[in-house]
Amino acid sequence: MKFNKCVRCGCFFASDDNVCPNCKQKDNVDKLSLKNFLANNDLPENAESLAFQSGVAIKNVNRYMQSKDFSYLKKSFNAQQKNTEQL
Repeated sequence: MKFNKCVRCGCFFASDDNVCPNCKQKDNVDKLSLKNFLANNDLPENAESLAFQSGVAIKNVNRYMQSKDFSYLKKSFNAQQKNTEQL
């Protein structure tokens, strides 16, 4: 177990996680909101649009894209950006 700084609120806590126990539930709610948004809507063109439309902070969207559950988003946004640049 390590002494970490929460990536959401900045408080220090002892755990192997990167989110403190107080923010863990908020993280789970945000992830669920993001999954529900993506299941019911077309994929926006970038992470900023996804954050705005889903109501999840861009800081958290970017962090979630680093996890395996949402890693496909990063690839999709990169592919969309390349297609836009080619036009």
